[in-house]
Amino acid sequence: MTTHPAQSAASPLGRLLAYSRSHRPRILAASLCSIFNKIFDLAPPLLIGAAVDVVVERENSFVAGLGFPDPTDQLWLLGWLTLAIWGLESVFQYAFSVLWRNLAQTLEHELRLDAYSHVQGLELSWFEERQSGGLLAILNDDINQLERFLDEGANELLQVLTTAIVISGLFFYMAPNVAWMAMGPIPLILWGSFYFQKRLAPRYTDVRERVGLLSEGLAGNLGGIATIKSFTAEAHEVQRVGQVSREYRESNRRAIRLSAAFVPLIRMVIVMGFLATLVYGGILALGDGSGNAPLSAGVYSVLVFLTQRLLWPMTRLGNTFDLYQRAMASTTRVLDLIDTPAKIVDGERHLDPAKVRGEVSFDSVNFAYSEGTPTLVNLSLHAPAGETTAIVGPTGSGKSTLLKLLLRFYDPNSGQVKLDGISVDELKLNELRQCIGFVSQDVFLFHGSVRDNIAYGSFGASFEEVQAAACTAEADAFVNELPQGYDTIVGERGQLLSGGQRQRLSLARAILKDPPILVLDEATSAVDNETEAAIQRSLALVSKNRTTLIVAHRLSTVRHAHRIHVLDRGQLVESGRHDQLVEADGIYAGLWRVQTGSALMHSGA
Repeated sequence: MTTHPAQSAASPLGRLLAYSRSHRPRILAASLCSIFNKIFDLAPPLLIGAAVDVVVERENSFVAGLGFPDPTDQLWLLGWLTLAIWGLESVFQYAFSVLWRNLAQTLEHELRLDAYSHVQGLELSWFEERQSGGLLAILNDDINQLERFLDEGANELLQVLTTAIVISGLFFYMAPNVAWMAMGPIPLILWGSFYFQKRLAPRYTDVRERVGLLSEGLAGNLGGIATIKSFTAEAHEVQRVGQVSREYRESNRRAIRLSAAFVPLIRMVIVMGFLATLVYGGILALGDGSGNAPLSAGVYSVLVFLTQRLLWPMTRLGNTFDLYQRAMASTTRVLDLIDTPAKIVDGERHLDPAKVRGEVSFDSVNFAYSEGTPTLVNLSLHAPAGETTAIVGPTGSGKSTLLKLLLRFYDPNSGQVKLDGISVDELKLNELRQCIGFVSQDVFLFHGSVRDNIAYGSFGASFEEVQAAACTAEADAFVNELPQGYDTIVGERGQLLSGGQRQRLSLARAILKDPPILVLDEATSAVDNETEAAIQRSLALVSKNRTTLIVAHRLSTVRHAHRIHVLDRGQLVESGRHDQLVEADGIYAGLWRVQTGSALMHSGA
């Protein structure tokens, strides 16, 4: 996926924070709950030190100076404080768990929805350059990686930071001569953490790219399972998927080798600070033997406990940074997808379908796919409103491209496509496409019922309207023979139906839409003669007083069109009615002879 300059300039975390700015109050609340939970979590060592101080010093303890001279009262006070602190710690732990997890779920939902919505708005050529498996990996796996970090990692980072600040302050307040020893390992730990983070970042980026390739391969194979079976290529595909999976495994292993080394190395740095506090602090607590000690037993016990509470959680920074790097690599992929600019830009002019006459014209249109050989060359063509216009020609002559330009799946390199005299790039995309009923050769049916598929795009249609459209498309008879009639599930891509049945349901869907313009792209090229005849009868009904554009390979489908345009190598070479074109003895006549068999008869003669 292409990275844009503006995308690469900002850090993944900065981009994520900018994206989630509407949730800043919730982020702040979750962060405060994490911080307060850790503050109360650090209080027990202080209470333990105070209890030791009470037992050793009795009436001279620190707590006695607060107005509680009796040692028993001091212990009761510490007991009630312990209960309150543990209660508050539990409350804040519950609060941050709920807030962070709900925030993770909300951001996951919004990111997935925003990414999917943006992808739907991208031009058709963008999809043709990518595989669906890679997109699925971003929309599912990458967004889930971010959720896992927000569930655990964000809270962990905040609590480690809170621990370092609070305990450092306490150390320098209670025993500044010991504090520097306990704090000594922290710069090394932080340096090591950032060092590992920097080294891990490219490795996890590679991991995310590898999982995308694996997902692409699996999705492609599942979609082409019939081809794999028919060519007995199962072993080859297992080997190919195995190779991609091994590369993904090796990429993960490289990241794991580095991330796994973090905790053992940091642990050895941590033990040095703990030993320094344990030994040097103990020597200070022992004093010179005369009863005078620079460090009291209570303070010493607090320092030992706090050193462990400060340094040991830092061993978890390895796992936290692991989550962080995975999440940031995934965040980059998701936000890059959302930031991908659309080349087909929405127009400003509104279009009322009820007022559309349906006049279509192509004025001096030039077009090429991806800077390749020109598909259309200076093409001008007119389809009058309310008439049936057919477009025919040899394979690769640019017939289907015209329809894609009308629907604005693509924009021409030069020239204009107009609807009722208005250039289509000036019109609102949704309103333009609502005016066009599109029936393609490659029929796509969703996994759902027959009724749902006919009503797709006309979601509020009643059953009677759906059935009427099916009757017009001559689909009602075979639908009623299905096991559950209109409630029969058609399977993924309609695989439980024949090609002719799928084509008639597609036509019924366009009929139900009742658009001012009907467009058929090779709608009869892959059906039997009976289905072709049924579609022709349906078209005779629905095309009356409706602009109908038909791209056809079978000329029998278009022989009754008001006007037939013949394309060859992207140029308009012939126009007229069927009889006129046959008499002209040009390209159309040649195609007609081939399809009717008269060319063979002529050759034999």
